[in-house]
Amino acid sequence: MKPPSFDYVVPRTLPEVLEALADPRPDVRVLAGGQSLILEMHLERIRPDLVVDINQVPGLDGLRVSGGGPGGSGAESRGSVEIGALVRHGAFESAAAVPGPLGTLFSLAVDNIAHPPIRNRGTMVGSLAWAHPASEWCAIAVALDADIQLKGPDGDRSVPARDWFLGTFETARRPGELITAVRFPLLGPDTRVGFIEHRRTHFCFAMVAVAAALTVRDGVVEQARIGLVNCGDRPLRARNAERALTGAPVGSLGSGYRLPDSHPFVRAGRIAAEDDADPIAGPYADLEYLRHAIAVVVGRTLRQAAEGVSR
Repeated sequence: MKPPSFDYVVPRTLPEVLEALADPRPDVRVLAGGQSLILEMHLERIRPDLVVDINQVPGLDGLRVSGGGPGGSGAESRGSVEIGALVRHGAFESAAAVPGPLGTLFSLAVDNIAHPPIRNRGTMVGSLAWAHPASEWCAIAVALDADIQLKGPDGDRSVPARDWFLGTFETARRPGELITAVRFPLLGPDTRVGFIEHRRTHFCFAMVAVAAALTVRDGVVEQARIGLVNCGDRPLRARNAERALTGAPVGSLGSGYRLPDSHPFVRAGRIAAEDDADPIAGPYADLEYLRHAIAVVVGRTLRQAAEGVSR
């Protein structure tokens, strides 16, 4: 299937990108990796008037660490990492790409993104722009309080990830704006992370996935951050589950597959499923199944984080 005809431009500078995005026609799209856009165009679900290919613009492929780097106590950071609009998923397959536990979390997540050709072409920022509820990066951005950096006709601005996602494929991006980067706070060395995804087959979108960052001190959860993937019409942060975990003893995790129902991680999973998630039933799972899956995956991800993952 071939897409309908469209105009195509390849700017070489950011001012040229903004000039192209100012085109008055109703549907102007940005092409970075194109792993979602091109498919939707071929299926004729999207019929753009103009496609603006930003792959030749210098400076958008940078991955820059600033500040003091990971350090201090808790999950908050003394530094940050800024990821440019053309940084590919595959850049994060090695945990060493980003310092500290954040690099480990990114590496765990990217293992679940499609397959190598997609990871070698698609971009993290593109996922944030596309705003699919099943995107791993979107939930991590919300859980870790990332900031989306934009450049537009009115200048530069930054939007917190919690305010960025307005619904399925809907964001706070204004007409004529380009996302140039996303900035994440680095996680301190005493933060432990986990990421687990549940899907029907290896090539399906996540039915449920969970990202977790835990700070445990003297056997007690000091801080928890939990991001929920495909548990609503947008990425969600499980704040009720996080509050329930704060101050809870981790206790013995044992060696068995399941934790007792009274364990704080299991309780947090149930709270996330009932109070934080807003799942949407589909052809392969009703709401009862989805809530059960959310509870189980949250509990398992928290356990993975508490046990400590090395990459």
